[in-house]
Amino acid sequence: MIDRYPPVEPYETGVLEVGDGNVLYWETVGNPDGTPAVYLHGGPGGGSGPGPRRHFDPTAYRAVLLDQRGCGRSRPLADTPQTDLATNTTAHLVADIEALREHLGIDRWVVFGVSWGVTLALVYAQAHPERVIAMVLGAVTSGNRRESEWITRDMGRVFPQEWEAFAAQVPAAERGGDLAAGYARLLADPDPRVRDEAARAWCVWEDTHVSLMPGWTPSPRYTDPTFRSVFARLVTHYWSHGCFLADGQVLAAMPRLAGIPAILIHGRYDVSGPADVAWELHRVWPGSELILLDDAGHGGGSFGPQLTAALDCFVQLDRPSPAN
Repeated sequence: MIDRYPPVEPYETGVLEVGDGNVLYWETVGNPDGTPAVYLHGGPGGGSGPGPRRHFDPTAYRAVLLDQRGCGRSRPLADTPQTDLATNTTAHLVADIEALREHLGIDRWVVFGVSWGVTLALVYAQAHPERVIAMVLGAVTSGNRRESEWITRDMGRVFPQEWEAFAAQVPAAERGGDLAAGYARLLADPDPRVRDEAARAWCVWEDTHVSLMPGWTPSPRYTDPTFRSVFARLVTHYWSHGCFLADGQVLAAMPRLAGIPAILIHGRYDVSGPADVAWELHRVWPGSELILLDDAGHGGGSFGPQLTAALDCFVQLDRPSPAN
């Protein structure tokens, strides 16, 4: 099993206007005549980058990567309150993915998501099952309130000292409520120092609750003030609104995916995303395979190689004929 394929540069890049003043960055890598696929990044707000490109066999896949609204190379960035997030919701992101598919002239594709990208991939596939060949989902999430409450509150039982510092950023009167909403208000403060302090504290906690995975090191992304502002603002925006989903929506709609093959990959050390979420989805998804990794958390260990191997499994499905 290989870890990842060698580094590859896009053979095409572009931007797509999707309305509401939003312009999405996208890129394609690999073989223009290969099996189409799309990668949905985590966060929300994590953006894409060179790393995920390497999970796709460049001789066999036509892989599309995009930066979701408000982050990465898409514009406008959600790094300050001046960027209105009213039209940055799960439904808008699903519509953006479908608009990009149509823009690129792709009929069906393999959908690959990681972390938040799993929730987005599932909601997209449930809305457009006829457009999905197969799915590869790593670090499985489903967007339930229970999942965000686990990370923002219940994880304090695992990291009590760190959680106290995290919760202490929120005014005392709000600490018993929705901490993501409390942070969202801080990140909308007119004082940039208040916003930056909140973004730093949020990202320290993000690093903490994934730190049990083997080989963990702090993420260098959070040293970038723009990245941490974008990331913290988008995560808190989505979590404080229940990911713009009815609670339990994804699980309830799983029968729509019954005919779609899928591989779910999850690390047992992923204490920030307990494996029961992946297990519950797998149980109600005929044709899905669940791989629980004993050496990985929210990444690390054999997580990367397993993602690559899973994508390799689906490369021949619905392969288009080479262009004449």
